[in-house]
Amino acid sequence: MFLLSRIFLFLTKSADQRDRERDDAYLAEATDIYDLEYRMKKLDQRVAGRHPSWMSN
Repeated sequence: MFLLSRIFLFLTKSADQRDRERDDAYLAEATDIYDLEYRMKKLDQRVAGRHPSWMSN
């Protein structure tokens, strides 16, 4: 039953929602403010790599 509910949730969430939840969980695992800043920069770099600035002009 648990597996069915997980599959249903996976199918009903958008990719953006899943990405945001994964990122939030990753940030929540930070051990201190410095680790949090490092993780935030790492996520920012990943997002910037997906959407180069020259494409938005």
